[in-house]
Order: sequence, then C-alpha cells, then structure tokens
Amino acid sequence: MTKETTTFVTQENLPAELIEQDQWVCWRSEKRDGKQTKIPVVPGEGSFASSTDPDTWSDFETALDFVTNERADGIGFVFTQDDPIVGVDLDDCRDPETGDVDEDAQDIIERLDSYTEISPSGTGYHVLINGDLPEGRNRRGHIELYDTARFFTVTGDRVGNTPGHVKRRQDALEAIHREYVQLLSENKEPKRNERTSVRDDTSTATTPAVSLEDNELLKKAKNASNGPKFERLWNGNTAGYDSNSEADMALCCLLAFWTGGDTAQMDTLFRQSGLLRAKWDEVHYADGSTYGEKTIERAIEATSEYYDPSPRNESTQAKLETEPGTADVDTDEPDRRNAYLIEKNQLLSTRVSELETMIEHKDERISELEAKVEDLSAELSARSDEGDREQGQQTGGTKDNSDNTSLLSRTRRLFSGNSE
Repeated sequence: MTKETTTFVTQENLPAELIEQDQWVCWRSEKRDGKQTKIPVVPGEGSFASSTDPDTWSDFETALDFVTNERADGIGFVFTQDDPIVGVDLDDCRDPETGDVDEDAQDIIERLDSYTEISPSGTGYHVLINGDLPEGRNRRGHIELYDTARFFTVTGDRVGNTPGHVKRRQDALEAIHREYVQLLSENKEPKRNERTSVRDDTSTATTPAVSLEDNELLKKAKNASNGPKFERLWNGNTAGYDSNSEADMALCCLLAFWTGGDTAQMDTLFRQSGLLRAKWDEVHYADGSTYGEKTIERAIEATSEYYDPSPRNESTQAKLETEPGTADVDTDEPDRRNAYLIEKNQLLSTRVSELETMIEHKDERISELEAKVEDLSAELSARSDEGDREQGQQTGGTKDNSDNTSLLSRTRRLFSGNSE
C-alpha cells in the first residue's frame, strides 16, 4: 500500500472556481478496518465533518490554515447541487515511482482537458470539470464520477499540460460516462495493472449494463417471483426482520440487483420507499459516511448477481419476472444464503461496536462512582472515629449516629442507582 503524504497547497496553484466557494473541509488519514481512510473534519475544530452538512464546511483560507498548523493531513472540496462542478476520480492508474499512466486514464484526462491533479497517494488522478453528470450509474471499477454529497481531496499537484482552471466539458463527460461507466461491459474490457483488485475485475466483467427507468424498474421488481417481498419492503413493512436496519439492507440488496449496483439510482429509489427515515442521512461512521451510504455500499458487496436485460437472457428473465414459485431473481439458493449471512454479520459487527462503546462509557461511570464511594467510606470512617472519642456525650453521640446513618443511606442509594 502506498503511503499517503501530507500535501500543502497554495491559492496560486488551484482554480479560482474552487477558491471562491465556501465548500472546504479538512481530512485526516486513519486506519479503519485494516485500510487507510480519509476522515473529513471541520476546519478550525477537528470534529467530524459531513459532505451533506454545510455547517461543517468553511472557506479555503480557514481550511488551509488548519492544515498548515499540522492539525489535519489535507484539505478537500465538497460537491453540491448548487455548483456545476463534477469530479472524475481515476484510482489505481498511475505508478507513483515512474509516473507511468494507464491508457484508459490517459485517454480520459486528454479528452476532458480540464484541471487535473495527482491524488494524495500518488496512484491516481482527480479531474474537475463544469457539467451535468449523466443519469445512470456513477462508478465502474476504478472510475467514479461525483457531482453532489461527496468531497474530493485537493493537492494542487497539477498534471503538466492540463489547464489551470475548471472548463466546461459536457460533451466529453457524456461520452466518457457512456463508454467507460455505463456501457463498459458491452464495449470494452478495462486495462488495469497488477494493482487492480479481484473485486473490481469481477464486477466489471460480470455486471451487465442496466439502464431501467425508475418506473419500469419498480414494475419489474414487483412482478418478479419475489415481488411480494419487494413490495412489502417498498411499502415500509418490516415484518420478518429483527430490526429496521435489516429491512433496509434487504431492500437495498434487491435494489442493487435491479439497478446493476448503481449507487445513485439505489439512493433515489430508496428515498421513495416507505422505509426512508431521518437516519438515512445521518453520519454514523468515522470516515464521514452516512448510514444510507454505508448501507448501499454493503448491499452491493453482498450482491453476487444482477438483472441482465440482454436478449440472450430474455426467456429466462421473462420466466423469473412473471411465473410465481420460481427461484428468486436476485441470487440462487446458495448465494442467497451467503448474502444473508454476510448481511447479518455486518449488522452484528455494527451492533457489537455500539455495545462496546456503551460498555466503555458505563465502565467510566462505574469508576467515577467507585471513587465517590471510597470518599464517602473515608468520611464515614472519620466520623466513626470522632464518635468514639466523644462517646459518653449523649447529645454528641446522637448527632454522630444521625450523621452516620444519613451518610450510610447516601452510600446505599448510590450503589442502588449504579446497579440499576
């Protein structure tokens, strides 16, 4: 794994279109689940930032100052619906030692011909353009396109011979989206070096290009053999699931199948379902991910088969969509069990983490209470000694006993509250 280095940027080597926006966060690199993760933090404060909460963003100068004082590892720009900027993330396509670039990445950079910089790890590129992100999936293998609710790390390490500003490139964006993201599996195989992961190779080779409109997708999903299950979840019925989170995951797994793993369409559809709660947009993870983002990510990881609209599968697909009693359309029986187990394990792991945090807080509280008990016991002992010395004086003895009784009562109430 390539070590990420802290990058100091200046106003001079960044596009003015970015500098003038108050859409900046900082980030720290931390190890989570065995992987280095960029955690967004609030400039000037250091608490968790969110790509969907403007109150956690700042102007460029504040963010840069926070990094300059070594309180964060870098800065990042947040994409919103109010700006025309689209980010193209090309990952694992550059050799940080030799500077060699994959052919696909080089082709994309040249055709977009806009501000392009090297990523913090040195193994990829970020291209920023003005345009409107086409509908459909936004990720395929090592290529990702973002226009809202995400942040890009910004290094200012601009690639030579690329413009120093963000240019309007709508036609090129649509062509690249069509060739590399939406229709990649039909047109070409990705060229990747030895750093390409097995997961990404498999997904690009086996995931069909699904481009169903929302209404058409919902119609097919409800008419499939497992349509009743889909419709119950779609209407917000969580019967048969131990928690709302499990029901959320189940619906997202079905949506992953029908959308071909299109995160944007999955999110759009889930928001129309009866399962949508305020929790969907809440940040629940240290890397700044919302509950909804992580649920979609896990559902895609747990889905091994996708709806295939190609003609060669027409008869099989029609049977699955219309005949009751046939196998579920999402996976066959062994894969379905495996996906369910993966889903359960992920939910249990999350619950275990929550319980561990709760136990830590309770342990701290118990330690505080034990310290108070020690103080009270010492006070009680001191009062008992004083009572012994003043034994024989009835008034004083009566007062001490009353005090001791009161103190003992306080101690019992303290222990009683702790046990509860």
